[in-house]
Amino acid sequence: GGLPTTYALYYRLENSETVYECPDYRTAGENSCFFNKNDTSLWINYNITVVATNALGKNISDPVEVDVAYIVQPNTPENVTAVVVHEDQGPFVRVSWEKPRTADTRSGWITLLYQLRVKQEKDKEWEEYDAGMQKYYNVFSLHPDKEFMVQVRCKPDHGFWSEWTPTTYFKMPDYIPRDRSLWIMITIFSVFIVLILTWTLNVKRNSVKLCLLPPVPGPKIKGFDKQLLKSGKSEEVFNSLVIQGFPPTTDYDDLLVEYLEVYDNEEQELVLDGKDLSEDCMKSKSPSDCDSGRGSCDSRTLLLEKCIE
Repeated sequence: GGLPTTYALYYRLENSETVYECPDYRTAGENSCFFNKNDTSLWINYNITVVATNALGKNISDPVEVDVAYIVQPNTPENVTAVVVHEDQGPFVRVSWEKPRTADTRSGWITLLYQLRVKQEKDKEWEEYDAGMQKYYNVFSLHPDKEFMVQVRCKPDHGFWSEWTPTTYFKMPDYIPRDRSLWIMITIFSVFIVLILTWTLNVKRNSVKLCLLPPVPGPKIKGFDKQLLKSGKSEEVFNSLVIQGFPPTTDYDDLLVEYLEVYDNEEQELVLDGKDLSEDCMKSKSPSDCDSGRGSCDSRTLLLEKCIE
């Protein structure tokens, strides 16, 4: 492993038995091989092997099939610019660039795809955007009053990405988004309305209280003088509550006689029938109760009338 070793690269083209050695070992650096434009053929596969030689002998690597179109790494894009564009919906940044001068895209043998990345100056993470084949890209929704960095790179459709371009700086203007300004106005207006309502309620507090919570009248007895309660005379309070002339002072004996007269007549009309009537007629011969009042059940005249019926 410590013996001096030399390396040599050999290649042959597709469908050819001729073997060629690397045309330039110096331009690309140590342990490399450089193919200039004259030594490079498109759409042809290269069969490449590397031979290592030292005092112990030679060793040949496994062959590698290479298609030039799939291993191209282009140069970086050029003339990168970042311009702030002002519109009604808010400002945005338009990043534009040009293709590498060495990339022959007009002939159609190579198509370049572009990618850019943006970040704030103090941030660590980049945000990447794919621009496709177009040579500009609009970046929206960036923070106002901040400084940003942008870089661009490119690659062929089947190759490798180029290096990133040098950093381009730009600064977003200080502005307030439209939706945010609308909410600010709504908030200020709402606070103003609340302050006005609070002031109005404070000034007219008594009127509002009477309107929302009217006073409840105290208990009161109709025809009763509340000054009697304050005087503390219980007899006068009781007399004022008693209804004069109740109950009525009527002759209870007269009422009882009239009631018995009506009750006896109706009872005898409903109960008396043939046999009962005879028995009642026999009982009528007993001495009459003169103290029972007029129209009692042993009245001879009443029994005689019933017996005749």
